[in-house]
Amino acid sequence: MKYDSIIVGGGIIGLGIGWRASQLGLSVLVLDRDDPPSAASTVAAGMLAPVTETTFGEDLLLRLNLQSARRWPGFAEELSLTSGINLADHPRGIMHIALDRDQSESLSRLFEHQQELGLEVQWLSSMACRRLEPGLHPSTRAGILAGGDWAVNPRRVLEALRIALTAAGGQVRHGSEVAQVSGGSVRLVTGEVLTAEQVVVAAGSWSGLIAGVPAYLTKALRPVKGQILRLRSTAATPVPLNHTLRTEDVYLVPRPDGEVVAGATMEEKGFDTTSTAGGIFELLRAADELLPGIREMELIEVAAGLRPGTVDNAPILGTIEPGLVIATGHYRNGVLLAPVTADGIAELLAKGDLPAELAGFGPGRFGG
Repeated sequence: MKYDSIIVGGGIIGLGIGWRASQLGLSVLVLDRDDPPSAASTVAAGMLAPVTETTFGEDLLLRLNLQSARRWPGFAEELSLTSGINLADHPRGIMHIALDRDQSESLSRLFEHQQELGLEVQWLSSMACRRLEPGLHPSTRAGILAGGDWAVNPRRVLEALRIALTAAGGQVRHGSEVAQVSGGSVRLVTGEVLTAEQVVVAAGSWSGLIAGVPAYLTKALRPVKGQILRLRSTAATPVPLNHTLRTEDVYLVPRPDGEVVAGATMEEKGFDTTSTAGGIFELLRAADELLPGIREMELIEVAAGLRPGTVDNAPILGTIEPGLVIATGHYRNGVLLAPVTADGIAELLAKGDLPAELAGFGPGRFGG
């Protein structure tokens, strides 16, 4: 069978593109290399934080992040209605906390930059921080509240996308590792060849390892390891959180069921996904300095994943050659950028045109 679109990659980006393309009437096959599925999305914390994650010198990426953040409520609602999985039950607001004078000064400069960009942020005194989150460390100096930033659970998003994709007529094949791509065809490591009008490489950090992806894009991509912890409050020692918290060294993302995700390290270790004592120690130390009650929580999971980074920290979205499209390199914003990526790449597949908001992120900026 020849498909309209074959998507290489079964994470949130690949499934999102497949879902939207199926809704536009295309016949879609998503290939997932793992069985059972274990996309990097399962390790992510799921922060939707374009304001909190604002970085100096990345204004173009900020505009894309804000655009996608505006789409997330509708994206989540549609997915929830289609799949029956509630995706919009996380608390709103992310607090960026300073724990000492140096961090406070750095945070003040960031706050001024956010205000210059017209972002909705609020400066919080030490007392205001502790009023909103009583469990914060007594040394808390100041904070920035980004009231519109929030988070979702990526594992639930993945499950919802699989259901929605199937409901829209798309297919998913697990355990299908891709060896080579070209304009209109995919060869699996088993030797099987599949054909389509369009092939989309959305394999995250592994995209650059697939034969047929040009060398200039392989050089532009790199995996960035991130270790995270999952903890849970117990009935005897509840640790309530009303907001997601972050410092320069750690973030704490509360889930509605009492789970808290603590992450994440930033390690240039190639494709190593081992969890290490050192990484776990640093996360726990930073988390304890932010929220001392964390030490009483039950440790339920330690995990590591790979973010698909690029040399300019921005995604690679668009056509490589006729019949071959790429959608990867989302780095720290894979979950956040899922809606705008899915909408834009699906439109490219169905209509042949890339939407204007994605125009600055094409593969051609790296050569070719």
